[in-house]
Amino acid sequence: MSGTDALASLRGQYLPAIDASLATLGEIRARSGGRMPARLAEAVTYSLTVGGKRLRPILCLASAERFGVSPEKAMPMAAAIEFIHTASLIHDDLPCMDDDDMRRGKPTNHRMFGECMAVLAGDSLMIWAFGYALSGLARNGIQAGRALEAAAYLSEASGPFGMCGGQVLDTDPHAFESGENFVYKIAERKTADMLRASAAVGAILGGAAEAEIRSVEEYGSHLGLAFQIVDDILDATGTPEELGKTPHKDEKQGKTTFVSVFGLKAARRLAEEESAMAARAAASLWGERDELAVLARELALRSA
Repeated sequence: MSGTDALASLRGQYLPAIDASLATLGEIRARSGGRMPARLAEAVTYSLTVGGKRLRPILCLASAERFGVSPEKAMPMAAAIEFIHTASLIHDDLPCMDDDDMRRGKPTNHRMFGECMAVLAGDSLMIWAFGYALSGLARNGIQAGRALEAAAYLSEASGPFGMCGGQVLDTDPHAFESGENFVYKIAERKTADMLRASAAVGAILGGAAEAEIRSVEEYGSHLGLAFQIVDDILDATGTPEELGKTPHKDEKQGKTTFVSVFGLKAARRLAEEESAMAARAAASLWGERDELAVLARELALRSA
């Protein structure tokens, strides 16, 4: 399999089921007797179904399947991961943060529904994710201990010790630290923690051994760093049409990025190194031709 085919192949395997699962949220509102306000349901559904790579839920399903759990059984956790990721994008686009008008090629949530509704849509998705995952996993026969461990892991990665904490480092001038390690600290928490968790919770649901989980974590961490480095590169070099969002925002906002710290050439080299380390971790579990290993090698080449 060529490197350029891995993500397309994984999307072909898992994306239809992920999108179908997310598209049923309107039915959930109906079953609740309309307790979710219609406008809130519209805002939530808008951002969840507007598209995207769905890399995080794909990692969850692919990892779970490699440890013996079918995509159907793991889907509630994969959907919850996309809830949290989408919530982070809604909040990230707000005027008080990155102040962006476009996301995934469409107007951002606050441009469509207003800032107040965008905040509440993001809050709702972040909180709902855990109940949605646990109740769905229980219905699907996943062992309660594994489901709880996976949910706790996801909470740790997405909350103040992970993604939310990383956003603070990225946006709060009072959190700034000097030195080259700071950009790694931002990327590890803001991006890599959730990619690591996406893969790790799939392994946890499948009852993977401790050593296997450590290898999955290594894969996800290096994959996440590579992803963020390439994201920084694309922000500096991409176009709105390629990215589906406004480029050159990092430089205008004076953010600490791999490009601002190391320069474009060195950033590209770092992305290749992190991709290679992720690929080696995946290969140690499943072989170097496994799609997750190939995905890691191709990540440094992505253009959107």
